[in-house]
Amino acid sequence: MIKKLLLVTTALALPSTAFAQDANGNDREVLEEDVIIVTGQLSDFGALKSATPIVETTRSVTIETEEQFRDKGALTLDDVLNYVPGVVGDTFGFATRGDFPQVRGFDAAEYRDGQQVLFGFYNNTRSDVYVLEQVEVLKGPASVLYGKGTPGGIVNAVSKLAGPDKQSEVIFDVGTFDRYQAAADLNAELVDNLFVRFVGLYRESDTQINYVNDDAIIVMPSITYDDGQTRLTAMLEYVDRDSDTAQQFLPLTGTGCVSGDVTITPIAVCANSSGERVEFDTYLGDPSFNRYDTNSTLVSLLASHSFTDNFSIDGIFRYKDADVDYRQSYIDFLGAVGPPRVDANGDGGRTFFRSNAFSKQAAFDLRARWAFNTGPIEHELFGGVAYQNVKTGNEVIFLSDPTTRSFGAINIYSPVYGNVPPPLFDDANFFDVGDTKTDDYGFYLNNQMSIGDLKLNFGLRYDDSKTESGANVQKDDAVSFSVGALYAFDGGISPYVSFAESFEPVIGTDGLTNNPLQPREGKQWEVGVKYQPPGTQTYITFAYFDIEESNLPNPSSLINQPDSQQEGVGTVKGFEMQAQTTLGDWYLEFNGSILDTETADGVPFASIPEEQASAWVQYQPVAGALQGFKAGFGLRYVGDNESNGTGAVGPIRVVTDGNVLGDFLLGYETERWDVTFNVRNITNEKYFSTCLARGDCFVGEERTAVVRVGYKF
Repeated sequence: MIKKLLLVTTALALPSTAFAQDANGNDREVLEEDVIIVTGQLSDFGALKSATPIVETTRSVTIETEEQFRDKGALTLDDVLNYVPGVVGDTFGFATRGDFPQVRGFDAAEYRDGQQVLFGFYNNTRSDVYVLEQVEVLKGPASVLYGKGTPGGIVNAVSKLAGPDKQSEVIFDVGTFDRYQAAADLNAELVDNLFVRFVGLYRESDTQINYVNDDAIIVMPSITYDDGQTRLTAMLEYVDRDSDTAQQFLPLTGTGCVSGDVTITPIAVCANSSGERVEFDTYLGDPSFNRYDTNSTLVSLLASHSFTDNFSIDGIFRYKDADVDYRQSYIDFLGAVGPPRVDANGDGGRTFFRSNAFSKQAAFDLRARWAFNTGPIEHELFGGVAYQNVKTGNEVIFLSDPTTRSFGAINIYSPVYGNVPPPLFDDANFFDVGDTKTDDYGFYLNNQMSIGDLKLNFGLRYDDSKTESGANVQKDDAVSFSVGALYAFDGGISPYVSFAESFEPVIGTDGLTNNPLQPREGKQWEVGVKYQPPGTQTYITFAYFDIEESNLPNPSSLINQPDSQQEGVGTVKGFEMQAQTTLGDWYLEFNGSILDTETADGVPFASIPEEQASAWVQYQPVAGALQGFKAGFGLRYVGDNESNGTGAVGPIRVVTDGNVLGDFLLGYETERWDVTFNVRNITNEKYFSTCLARGDCFVGEERTAVVRVGYKF
């Protein structure tokens, strides 16, 4: 697989020198305005908290601009991330409750304009791609910039905010599964230096799963004052989404056990399988009960001021309030642990879960920037202080009876709905699980230095975190460090090496020492090369990384140390490549990654494919008779993934085959009109994203087709 990825990437890199030549092979001057930075551009509120060009950074960063992910037909953040190397967007298949990306094998926190926006589980509102200007993925440990987090990286979504030179548009979508959406992005300059913007949408849509809808109303106004020296932006986002759970936790009995794309050992796991298959659109909830309705209000204030050409300050304040009404019925296990979930007839007992959850966040991140020289060394220094207060809470009603089935069984092959227990609708039966409050303080310093063509980066951060849950109070602190070096050769080749750390508090008590559990700690070494030939629209990167995460739960072999978190170590080693270029009227993109993951128990990370690759080719003439026409085609390859566990039959291993999916774009764009037709999964492949040893499978996204008509003004 490595050879295949290298061949394709090399094929993209070779023509780049021809871009600066005429038809006769003679060198020609490439005007600056001809060059499009295909990698996007970071801002001070971007993933690196710095506008340093990506080609000069010692970290792996991928940016998907709105134009790029719109052309590829992305309808969700998961869709956007499916074209990013080292990232799995739809880890658990087609989803409606949220986005669950994995970066370099680890869960990735979602940020908005440089601040985290999602906390806890199922107590928040999913982001919508229409309100985003671009999506940035910073790979590897990021605690030196953001404090606590996993060693995989972060996903930062950049909002559409008011400012100069913004074009207005109204767009209407019609698509498969009765999707109807109207959206608007309206911009105006009220007076000199004062700009307003309104971004909003209304959507009614069914989905590929019976009875599951995906409706939304989003209103996001913003106002900006920008005189070139001072910039102040206030933004309000209100989101109301009504949906249900697309993931139906379909039992292995009627899915993996009867699929040639899933390998399950031992065979006893499938003892109840009759050979009958569950349809991919099967709904095993209850239409009279299930829902996943979310509401959120987000307020952001962003500010920056330049005192001199070399000294400035900037910061962001965030307040967010979210509520979720979550109700779900699902098939539970027949046995104590693991499969099967249903009997030989396909009947399974149901579990009902109702939750009223919330999250509240108040946060700020303030920093100062100073550019100065010390002899031959140029410094771009920034330091800041960050604070975050988050409160989450939940009250639940939980009724489960998978064996005696007093609520009635449901058949996975021919489900019949009804018989929802009346206590679920009585609010007096709610059990308050209590609130959790966290206070996080962070102080950080970062220095980007240049000594001619040598670029050096040093970062240091101290974090203090306190979590209160009921009567329990846990305090953690950590010092995170990063360092990197890059040398930019004249020909556009820039090799680099970097080291970075992460930490993630774990709430609880060590069963062996009776002390609070230690934070998980991550360390990453990365070496790579970035290539951007001068005067071209080509950008190619290669990266090798080695991540170790320690203080994980003890390996299962250490049976005498239950609940201890001192011995477990997980590792990820991998290789990534990314290539983008524009050759005349053609845009070409290729991404690939290979991961070697290992848990503390010596097995691969659950549901993480070892291999990934994607490619996108787009033709869009800028002149001539076909000016305005655009056509694109993409392929996405995801390799096998596996899940390991233990059940009544002993150790269980489930391997889910990979898949290749195709995407298509056809459109015509003028100065005013933009008409496009997008198809994702063009061959309508029916596949499982992953199947778990615990006993269920998750279906992948089926074919979607959307016609979009936009008017620009």
